[in-house]
Amino acid sequence: PAEPEKVTLTPAVNPKRSVFPDYIICLEDGKKFKSLKRHLNVHYGLTPDEYRVKWGLKSDYPMVAPNYAAQRSALAKSSGLGRKPAAKSAKKVAAKRKA
Repeated sequence: PAEPEKVTLTPAVNPKRSVFPDYIICLEDGKKFKSLKRHLNVHYGLTPDEYRVKWGLKSDYPMVAPNYAAQRSALAKSSGLGRKPAAKSAKKVAAKRKA
């Protein structure tokens, strides 16, 4: 029986040179994106994990450009996201229990 040929995948760019501060280059087609997740799903039907496995990337390979991630993080922090609610004072809690 003939053995199936191994298909060697060739990325559009070198994976080591695909992450830049303002964009990430897709290894599938060489296009630049701030975020790859939607592009991969719409055009290739891949999840970020499937993409990483397909191209032999580390599990911490980013799907979002570093500067974009920092910008979104700053926006979330400025709007109060990611913080636990302030602890209620003991007096307010005691007053509610009496009522």
